[in-house]
Amino acid sequence: MRAAICMLCLSVFASFPAAAQLAEPVVTINDKFSERIDIGISTNEIAITSDFSGADITVFGAIEAADELLLATFAYDIVVALEGPRKSSTVRRKERVAGIWINRHSIRFEPIPASYSMSSTRPLADIGNMMELASRDIGINNIRLVPTGGVGDGSRLTEFREALRRIKQASGLYQRYPTGVQFISKALFRATVRLPANIPVGQHTVRAVLYKNNQFVMEREIPLRVVKTGLEQFIFNFAHAYGLAYGIIAVLLATLTGWLGSVIFRKD
Repeated sequence: MRAAICMLCLSVFASFPAAAQLAEPVVTINDKFSERIDIGISTNEIAITSDFSGADITVFGAIEAADELLLATFAYDIVVALEGPRKSSTVRRKERVAGIWINRHSIRFEPIPASYSMSSTRPLADIGNMMELASRDIGINNIRLVPTGGVGDGSRLTEFREALRRIKQASGLYQRYPTGVQFISKALFRATVRLPANIPVGQHTVRAVLYKNNQFVMEREIPLRVVKTGLEQFIFNFAHAYGLAYGIIAVLLATLTGWLGSVIFRKD
C-alpha cells in the first residue's frame, strides 16, 4: 500500500505542467541542517467561473535526507500556507453622532495577503517558538499589520489590528487547519488548503516551511495564479481597464432595466 502511495506521489510530481516546473521557486535555508523540502501542485493556475463556490487544493511534498528515527518520533513539522496577492487594507470605526452612525476613526495598513489559508501538522504552538513563527509571518495572528500615516497616540492600534483579523476570518478569507498536513508514507506528505468562494484573483503564493524539533530548517515558495474565465473575466478586465466607460454602461443598463420593468408591469 505504501509503495503504491509513493508511486502515486512521484507520478504527480512528474506530471506537473511545464509552466509549473519552470517557475522559479523562492527558497530559504538554515545551513545548520541537511534536510530539504520540496513541494508541488498539479496546476499553476486556478480558473474561477460564475458558479465557483470554493475548493480545496492538494499540495504534495517530500522531505529529502530525512532521519527515519526522527520521522518515526514525529520530530518533523510542516506548515503549508496559500497567500493571496498583497493589498492595502483600511479599517474604519463607526460612532453614533446626533443619532447617525458615521465613520469617525480609521487606520490604513501596509499591504498584507488578501487571503490566507494555512494547514499544519500540529497547532503552531507545538511547532515552533512564537517569535520565530512571527518573524516569518506564519499564522493568522503573526501576519504583520503595519499602519501607514498618522495613528494618533496609538492607543487604538491593537483594537484595529484585531478588528482587521476578525473581519478577514469572518469573510472566510483567512482560514487555518491545525492538522491539515499529513504524512502519507515516510517522508512524503500531503496538505490541503482551502480556496474560499470570494478568493481574490491574481498571483498567489504556496509556502511550505519545515521545522525539526521546533527549529526552522527550510522554506520553499511556488506561485499559483487565480484567474477569472469566460464572461466574468471580460467584465473584470473591462471594469479595471476602462472604469469610466464601465460605470456609464452600468448606469445605462440600470436605467434601461428600470424603464422596461415599468413598462411590463404598468397598470392601465
